[in-house]
Amino acid sequence: ATYGIRGPKRKATVDGVLELTDLTARKDSLIASLSRGMQQRLGLARVLVHDPKVLFLDEPASGLDPRARIEIRALLKELRNMGKTILISSHILADLADLCNKIGLIERGRLLYAGGLKEAMAQVQGDDVWLVEVFEDTDRAKKVLEEQPFVASVTDSDGLLRITLRPGHRDVHLIPQVLLQRGLRLKLFKVAEVTLEDAFLKLTRGDVT
Repeated sequence: ATYGIRGPKRKATVDGVLELTDLTARKDSLIASLSRGMQQRLGLARVLVHDPKVLFLDEPASGLDPRARIEIRALLKELRNMGKTILISSHILADLADLCNKIGLIERGRLLYAGGLKEAMAQVQGDDVWLVEVFEDTDRAKKVLEEQPFVASVTDSDGLLRITLRPGHRDVHLIPQVLLQRGLRLKLFKVAEVTLEDAFLKLTRGDVT
């Protein structure tokens, strides 16, 4: 990794990238003894030895536990703030939304969108997705909503229902109406913030592989 770097500069460079990637305390450890997150950071450290202006990363957060994902994301943000251009290939869209200012969406080998992150999210109508929480029987509320012809999908995240409307439908008032008719009391009902996942589903055909 230090090919072409000689003398005192070599040690200073290695020490610098180890500090940047928070690996100084493990500099004498065997690679096999490092956690998956540390090994990912070590891979970045090796690349950074020659101070590249552009980084190509393939699934940098794949297989990492939540803490390691947070750490690798913080490191990538720091590299971005240092002026480096980072190209990331990843299926973890939430991480990309937090890191990137431009994205490309590829499906079945075809580039379907390339441009700004904000512009991609702006193409998703905010009132297509709604959040609902009921006081009791979330499972029944989910089933009731899934039966409605204007609802495309309903997902449950710890009692918070995320409802995606079918294209062209704006029957939002029917959501609380049908729940109340079934005796389900609403605790929360509001439009959802648009996510990169929403933009992906809107801009692709859904033929995910």
